[in-house]
Amino acid sequence: MEIVILGGSRQAGRLAADAIEKLVRHKPDAVLGLATGSSPLPVYDELAARHQQGLDFSRTSGFALDEYVGLPEGHPESYREVIRREFTNRVNIVPENVHGPDGTAEDIPAACAAYEHAIAAAGGVDLQLLGVGTDGHIGFNEPGSSFASRTRIKSLIEQTRRDNARFFDSLAEVPHHVLTQGLGTIMAARHVILLATGAQKAKAVRDFVEGPVAAICPASILQFHPHATVLLDEAAASALKLADFYRHTYENKPGWQGL
Repeated sequence: MEIVILGGSRQAGRLAADAIEKLVRHKPDAVLGLATGSSPLPVYDELAARHQQGLDFSRTSGFALDEYVGLPEGHPESYREVIRREFTNRVNIVPENVHGPDGTAEDIPAACAAYEHAIAAAGGVDLQLLGVGTDGHIGFNEPGSSFASRTRIKSLIEQTRRDNARFFDSLAEVPHHVLTQGLGTIMAARHVILLATGAQKAKAVRDFVEGPVAAICPASILQFHPHATVLLDEAAASALKLADFYRHTYENKPGWQGL
């Protein structure tokens, strides 16, 4: 796991966009794992700007991390709509190549199995964007999630519902259930980039970067990933014991290694 401490969210967004641009130019049909929430927004802004300068996404495809259960199609806070609004409508990805779990399906287990099959049929995710919750969740894999889990339905804990209430008119409107890629699904991506900014994420960052690998902190599984990059601002990194070591390592990293 590579830890990179930066000056702010815009720097983190640019660095993540650098990695995505390099991938897309090398592999035009790359498969991107798309996250929602606040953390990836600077990345999407940067990629949209680079598209205006000629970066071509016409052959890429995207798979969303998760989706609320029960929100009607077209609801502005469904993750399919958020990803369209924040990213895919701003570049030239073919709409049919952007996929998400079906939170309106009558047969939820079958929809989850179909989503896993679609990811596999696309060749797997080349680069997965992630944020992290204040309780250490990634995707909607809440504390206690199985490290072997695949796409499935999950109940949201109240802290996550309160964290997400800012996107709705009231807490009562936040769904209680979601479909999410499992930790096993996320770990199958060839490169994972996790972004975390702000002091409210400092404890979660400390726990998953320097704490034990344990189900109580789902993001800690990334310690086992062969190519995981964690992009932090100073506030999110403020509880790390080895912060100076991470800074030194990144500042002296050979240029040929890339991100």
